[in-house]
Amino acid sequence: MASDKSRVQGEGDYEAARRFRKRSESFIASHDVTAEARKAAPVNADEAREMADAEKRGRARAKKKGRSH
Repeated sequence: MASDKSRVQGEGDYEAARRFRKRSESFIASHDVTAEARKAAPVNADEAREMADAEKRGRARAKKKGRSH
């Protein structure tokens, strides 16, 4: 719907951004984020390497995607 101003798709979906922000704020307020981060840390060198490789691939894909615009 072109006339629906609450859903601007070229520059972003404002309603989705509001939902994301609200959920993020709620999570931060109701969880021990530091403890959650510790739980997510790699448990050994292989897992650390796997996580680093995944991050590198994700960053490369995002960088490539940014060039196409």
